[in-house]
Amino acid sequence: MKGYFICKYCKKTIKNSNLLGNFQRNHCPYCLWSRHVDEKKSGDRKSFCKGMMEPIGLVFKNEKTDKYGIKRQGEIMLIHLCNKCGKISINRISGDDNPEIVLDVFNFSKTLPEEVMEKLNLSKIEILQEKDREGINKQIFGAK
Repeated sequence: MKGYFICKYCKKTIKNSNLLGNFQRNHCPYCLWSRHVDEKKSGDRKSFCKGMMEPIGLVFKNEKTDKYGIKRQGEIMLIHLCNKCGKISINRISGDDNPEIVLDVFNFSKTLPEEVMEKLNLSKIEILQEKDREGINKQIFGAK
């Protein structure tokens, strides 16, 4: 049935919704795990892998500079790593994602093995660090 899926990791039923801009969501809002279904671009659903994609970290979306030359901080994005084939993908966080789990992913990212960090570096992905915590909290919980 179109419009929902059952998370392969936590087994919860997730409904897609246009209200939050997540009609083609690619991860569970409860555990943030995903499935490797996209091959070249988000939404193409052409991957044959179908492996489980673990949320391993956060990154800020690259944003261009404004007309005054000031680079704007982009939205928080999830970094997923396929446990089957090793593909890395970056995905938008949805409005209904569990904010505490997003923070758990951030904290978990500090314990990533060196080989995963090297793979991120080779992919030119700058995983968020402790210095980014204020920006993360601001985006997740609003200005304080």
